[in-house]
Amino acid sequence: MLIHSSGIHGVEGFAGSAIQCAFLAQMPAIARDAASLFVHILNPYGMAWLRRCNENNVDLNRNFLGIDEPYSGMPEGYAEYDAFLNPPRPRRGELFSLRAAWLIARHGLPRLKQAVAAGQYERPKGLFFGGDRLQEGPRLYQEYLAKKFAAPARVVAVDVHTGLGKAGEDTLLVDPAQCERLRNVFGPCVAPLDSEHSVAYRHRGGLHEMLSRIFSESQFDFLGQEFGTLTPLRVLYALREENRWHHYEPGRMDHPSKEILKNAFCPRESSWRESVMKRGRQVLLEAMDLVEVRG
Repeated sequence: MLIHSSGIHGVEGFAGSAIQCAFLAQMPAIARDAASLFVHILNPYGMAWLRRCNENNVDLNRNFLGIDEPYSGMPEGYAEYDAFLNPPRPRRGELFSLRAAWLIARHGLPRLKQAVAAGQYERPKGLFFGGDRLQEGPRLYQEYLAKKFAAPARVVAVDVHTGLGKAGEDTLLVDPAQCERLRNVFGPCVAPLDSEHSVAYRHRGGLHEMLSRIFSESQFDFLGQEFGTLTPLRVLYALREENRWHHYEPGRMDHPSKEILKNAFCPRESSWRESVMKRGRQVLLEAMDLVEVRG
């Protein structure tokens, strides 16, 4: 079985949507003993309203906690950065870049990245809020998978994101234990899901954790396909400004922060979009071969 999903982070969904629509228009034949599942936009609210989170300000890729995991806590350091990440009101002359550079110089980018983006469960209006319960969309998706697919022998899941890495290039983020094996299939773009050794960061409640629970009886591989866009600080600035203005002036789609956020995750440059389409199809075909889905 192949699973290809997009848009769990709303505004990041344009790239995954384009890949899926183009691929389905020229879909290879599927083997009789195989299945392919294309999940188009797991967070439709976020895509429609140009937000990374859902209607409750929940980051859905931090929301799939296990049955015994509490929706509480925050990464070490998040509280220290809270005033910088989640300013309570619009201000001018904040010197964002200088403040960010000072934090990086003091703590290092890996630690800052891990503290900021790992997922927090204490500040409902803050960035990377994982929620106080399982959201309805994730619940329905989880129930659908558990009901429809009974322990396939082999599962490969590809989940498309944008915003991390070098502009125009993709990174396939995988379980560190599977890194070497999958690199032999997909090439040098494979990297461990680890803040010290890749563009990624570890986080709780991720989609990959839910899928690994659903398919615990299957041979399972998960690849998070990340397409780079802007520098990390420019992406963080876009997230910070949109989140601030959303809570200060809710319902305004015409605010400049919306377009800034969209461009941070779906750049306008044709070369970037062409690269996304090419690599998106290539990885899909390689994943289909890995799981022997193609007929």
